[in-house]
Amino acid sequence: MDAQTILGRLKACGIPADERIAQGLCTYHALLMDWNTRMDLTAVTEENEMLDKHYIDSLMPLTLGDILPREGSIIDVGTGAGFPGMALAIALPTARFTLLDSQQKRLNFLQEVIDSLHLTNVSLVHARAEDGAHTKALRESFDLAVARAVAPLPVLAEYLLPYVRIGGSALCWKGPSVEDELTQARTSVHLLGGKLCPGLPYTIPGRDWDHRLIPISKVAGTSAKYPRKAGTPSKSPLGTP
Repeated sequence: MDAQTILGRLKACGIPADERIAQGLCTYHALLMDWNTRMDLTAVTEENEMLDKHYIDSLMPLTLGDILPREGSIIDVGTGAGFPGMALAIALPTARFTLLDSQQKRLNFLQEVIDSLHLTNVSLVHARAEDGAHTKALRESFDLAVARAVAPLPVLAEYLLPYVRIGGSALCWKGPSVEDELTQARTSVHLLGGKLCPGLPYTIPGRDWDHRLIPISKVAGTSAKYPRKAGTPSKSPLGTP
C-alpha cells in the first residue's frame, strides 16, 4: 500500500489529509504488516479492507466537526495495534496522546512506529485499563478517552470515564449492536459521573458498515471505587440486575 493510494482514499472519505499524514500512515502500515508475521496484531490482512477498517475508521471523527481536542490530551485505552490512537496521533500532531495496553509486546511494536516516524506527541503506558485509572498521573487527567472494538458500552464506560477530567469526554467506536447496549449503559454512565450524548452515525464510502461514535460527557467526578478490580467490569458490568 503506497502513500498516494492512502491519500486518495482519505480524501474520498472526506478526511482532511495531506502527504505528511498519508506517508506516516504508509510507514505505520508497513511496520504493522511486518510485525504481524511474528505476532497477532490484526486478523484483517487484505489491504483495501485494512485501509478502511483500521485507518479510515480510526480517522472518521475528523469528518464530524470539533469532537476531538486538536491541542488537548487524549488517551486510547486498550489500544492494541494502535487503533484509533496511533492513527489519530499521526493526523493530529498538536494533540498529546497516551496509548495504554496490557500487553508489552504490542507496546514494543508501537514504540517502533513512534521511533520510525519521530513522533513527539505519543507516550505509551503498560497497564490494565482498570489499574491504570487508579494511578495519580492518569486519573481524571485527560480531555478525551477513546476506545475502539474493546468491550460492550457499559463495560467501556467503566474503563474510560475514570481517566477523563470533568468537562472532558469519552468517545466510543461502536457498531449496530450498540442499540442493545444503550439502556444498560445509561445506568453505568450515570454511576461513573458521565452523561450519554446522541450517537453520531457515519458512513465509509463503498462500505455498508453500520458504524457510529458514542460520545459520553464527563459531568461529575468518578467515585474512587471505580473502576473495580481488574476483570470485574467485564464479568459484572455496572447496571446489571
